[in-house]
Amino acid sequence: MIKVVAKRLAAMVAILLVLSASIFILQKLSHTDPVHAYLGANASKQAIAQERHALGYDRPLIDQYFHYIKGLLTGDLGQSLRTRRPVATDIGAYLPATIELTFFALFLAVLLGGLLGLASAGRWRGSSAFRFLLVSGASAPSFLLALLGILLFFNRLHWLPATGDTGYNNAPTGPTGILLIDTLVHGQLGMFGDAFRHLILPGICVALGPAVSIGRVLRTGLVSNLRSNYVRTARAKGLTERAVLFRHALRNSLGATLSMTGLQAGLMFAGVVVIETVFAWPGIGLYTDQSIPAADFPAIGGVTLILGIGYVVINTAVDILQVVADPRVAFA
Repeated sequence: MIKVVAKRLAAMVAILLVLSASIFILQKLSHTDPVHAYLGANASKQAIAQERHALGYDRPLIDQYFHYIKGLLTGDLGQSLRTRRPVATDIGAYLPATIELTFFALFLAVLLGGLLGLASAGRWRGSSAFRFLLVSGASAPSFLLALLGILLFFNRLHWLPATGDTGYNNAPTGPTGILLIDTLVHGQLGMFGDAFRHLILPGICVALGPAVSIGRVLRTGLVSNLRSNYVRTARAKGLTERAVLFRHALRNSLGATLSMTGLQAGLMFAGVVVIETVFAWPGIGLYTDQSIPAADFPAIGGVTLILGIGYVVINTAVDILQVVADPRVAFA
């Protein structure tokens, strides 16, 4: 177990080093001058030269890279060319909203995917209709699904809000920055309900695709295990089909399902960029969308690195959970 964890952690560090090097190289290969973007198109050559020296862009490339890595190790992601604030400060302000949306969507995806896999494998009544609805929703592009949701549930039915994370102007901003938690900490149940309603539409749009992927993998594993010899033995002992499904087949089907869940969780962080833009959700997706037209490479690189770290950490955790769920994986 310890050996497996050590290998996964070493692989995680290696991947993050490659990711940081790739981000640095892509920034240098871009034809856009970040100093021009920082000072504006009317800046003089002297001002550009002074600012280039102040930002360290006139140093040798290898010195810039080591300075970049040193900054990353100390939490310094550079200075945003658009907001003129440290990128780490900006991300710290925007990231909690993205975490809130992503984990809410992940909860929905696991719930819906688990129901889809269990209902399909167990041939529960209504499973075909449930599967049709999920697959139909997941087959549409996320931005189109978001627009249809806004037109139906906001414009026509007036059930759900369409933009932002709350309708209150005095919503709490601490201690976590995650609105659902902060409203409960401050005992503001009305704001909690409003924040939850704002989460529903973007959360569903993010969750539908991963839910189908998780459900399909779980269903395949369950169907395979339900045909195995140990399940036939369990049935011969007189166990009910529900007991066989939950007590015997489910655990042995979790390995591949956990892998798919980790993959989808990582992809969700990247996928929320479009959804946050459509719903004006105040997360790092909206921050990135605002930074791209301004050629704010420190901000774009910082967000990319944070998303990469989240993806790698989540998948490393999933690999470890696989070993816990099925110790045979450690010997594979």
